[in-house]
Amino acid sequence: MKILITGANGQLGQEFIRKLEKQEKNLTALGHDRLDVGNLKQVLDIFEDTKPNIVINCSAYNQVDKAEEQKEIAYRTNAIGPKNLAFASEKYRAFLVHYSTDYVFDGTKQTLYIEEDNPEPLSEYAQSKYLGEVFLKEETENYLIFRTSWVYGHGKQNFLYKLTQWAQTQEYLKIACDEFSVPTSTKTIVEVTLKAIDEGLTGVYHLVNSGFTSRFEWAREFLKLKGINKFIYPAHQSDFNLPARRPRFSAMSNEKICKVTEIQIRDWKEEMYLIGL
Repeated sequence: MKILITGANGQLGQEFIRKLEKQEKNLTALGHDRLDVGNLKQVLDIFEDTKPNIVINCSAYNQVDKAEEQKEIAYRTNAIGPKNLAFASEKYRAFLVHYSTDYVFDGTKQTLYIEEDNPEPLSEYAQSKYLGEVFLKEETENYLIFRTSWVYGHGKQNFLYKLTQWAQTQEYLKIACDEFSVPTSTKTIVEVTLKAIDEGLTGVYHLVNSGFTSRFEWAREFLKLKGINKFIYPAHQSDFNLPARRPRFSAMSNEKICKVTEIQIRDWKEEMYLIGL
């Protein structure tokens, strides 16, 4: 069984590499410097060289605000990239795993989002991720799409790392108290993904830790965990005047994936304290 990981230098790609190397899997892991998923020729060349059975796409453009101006880069990675990988996967009979986001929803629902809810992306980033789902499905039926949210792990491209940096340089912190979703660890994503692959699942699932919280409460719990004494002011989304619109409540239910795999995914707070980043 040959596994290809794209976006290998990111926090999710690195988590997969740590896990799969321990299992001594036949693994090829490529960062953007070695594989631009938006380049179909590069993708096809890599597939021809490696002949993967499973492709795990961790490539993503996650700069939500910059995507409002850097549309071409966002769509190349988040929309065209999955399309290219799906085309190649179909051609070489590989199984494709891809990651999307809770930001495909507009945040107007007052209960947890489920897989059957209609996406209504608010920003260029969200639209690029949603189109990635659409384009992928047009090319192959042999796939898993996992929507996840507020992903964190060992790395610098996540809210908790930024929060730590802000706490070192700012007198007090302003964090939105009216933005709700589910903090989800890369550890959870990797564990559930590999189980889903083993069980032969296909389709679209929401893969998040259990429960939900505000960004403000998440920050407060993390600083408590780290023993950092810093005042946090409960601000509102509108206070920051950010270029990209964000859903206020985009928390998703993981009931579907838990039911079909017969697993219980840990609550977000329990998971964070367990990992202790």
